[in-house]
Amino acid sequence: MSKYDDASWHYGGDFPEGLPEKNGATHTGMFLMWCVENDLISNDLKEDTGAEIEKLKRCEITGAEFIMDVMDGKFSEYDLNMMGNAFAQDYYKDETDFGNRFSSFADDYVNLFDMKAEENDYEYETFYHIEDTFENYDLMKQVINYRFEEWKEYKRLN
Repeated sequence: MSKYDDASWHYGGDFPEGLPEKNGATHTGMFLMWCVENDLISNDLKEDTGAEIEKLKRCEITGAEFIMDVMDGKFSEYDLNMMGNAFAQDYYKDETDFGNRFSSFADDYVNLFDMKAEENDYEYETFYHIEDTFENYDLMKQVINYRFEEWKEYKRLN
């Protein structure tokens, strides 16, 4: 089973001093939260973490908190259903045909928050300084929704 992401890959490298390790999972948490809201997670994940998923759906915890506290910082194929994995393979992973033609999750994430920061005369010091907030998730959710529709057309699923 291959991993899509692992927070330790981020906070274990050139991670900025003074930031909590959870910031290494902010982006992953936003993608996973979107997958939860769109019923793209595996039955195993639902069964294993049902109470925590309900907290996530009620916005009592963020996606990054869920990833770190419930999933030990790891996000893998095990966590998604067939449709979720198909989408993640094309959009979440880097250097895919879909990502090259349209955009990848990482590119969309950086571009969205760079644009938001620029509008507020601000610049994020690093990718990891993007705040893990529901407001930011709501912005990212709109982008993922758009990409998901593009992806379904790309795969001729509509």
